[in-house]
Amino acid sequence: MRGFPSREQVQRYREMYPEGTLIQLDHMNDPYPVPAGTVGEVVTVDDSGNVQVRWQNGRTLAVIPEADQFHVVENEQTEEMDMAMNG
Repeated sequence: MRGFPSREQVQRYREMYPEGTLIQLDHMNDPYPVPAGTVGEVVTVDDSGNVQVRWQNGRTLAVIPEADQFHVVENEQTEEMDMAMNG
């Protein structure tokens, strides 16, 4: 099991994934994962370093930067994903 990240690492995650950042899941280490390819919007990075996400499929589930694989959605996809998430 991983230890908790340092304050500095949590701050780095907050800078990398500010509120509103769109991410796409590649793989999640969870018994009930969000499907790979799902896009979500970062809500916050909590004090444990977990990136809390509101997924386009309606779920809210955090990704753990050191355990899950995901990437920031590039700008050309942002408008399309925003429309899909906000109707």
